[in-house]
Amino acid sequence: MMKKQTFAAKMVIGAAGIACSLLFAASASASALEQFKSFAAGTKSAKGEFVQRQVKKADAGGKAKVSTPASGTFEFARPGKFIWTYLKPYEQLLQADGEQLYIYDKDLSQVTVKKLGDALGSSPAAILFGSNDLEKNFTLAEAGTRDGLEWLKATPKAKDTTFDEISIGLRNGLPEAMELRDSFGQTSVLSFKNFQKNPTLSANHFKFVMPKDADVINN
Repeated sequence: MMKKQTFAAKMVIGAAGIACSLLFAASASASALEQFKSFAAGTKSAKGEFVQRQVKKADAGGKAKVSTPASGTFEFARPGKFIWTYLKPYEQLLQADGEQLYIYDKDLSQVTVKKLGDALGSSPAAILFGSNDLEKNFTLAEAGTRDGLEWLKATPKAKDTTFDEISIGLRNGLPEAMELRDSFGQTSVLSFKNFQKNPTLSANHFKFVMPKDADVINN
């Protein structure tokens, strides 16, 4: 049980992670960097659905191991507010109100509370939920065309991040895929669909409500 919580937290911040934010590009042929900068400048909030898989390094036989897909929904408002909900194969909630990150494991009836702080800056979550100043924390470079998407590579400038490299696949000015490679040779692959840009979200939408009788761990 604890293993799944560690993995989900890792996808979102600091030792966690989990790309989103940008206006439609002028044309589908625009470079990944052009699309991404337009997206980051024009997307203040968003919502949609995701599917996530973890791909482990190829074994001696040259075959990579792919985990059972996890899926759910996401919502965010820049900077630092988001709700990332795993619905399958288990239920888990990651929610940030701009100051704190709450990780709620329903099966364990446990909430882990972390401060967002500077940890958001060089994590994959910064691409989705942080400010627009991405080049302060990442080196951005074109990564070619693959699977019908224009790819952008984001390399964290900090040396102590969980992920060595982050790739973002864009089409028509919106992120459709994200790949997060860690120092252990594992890659987390996310795909996004039903992306809605700049929905109306109330001021209290991201306020976390502590579940009754949940154990609370403060980190």
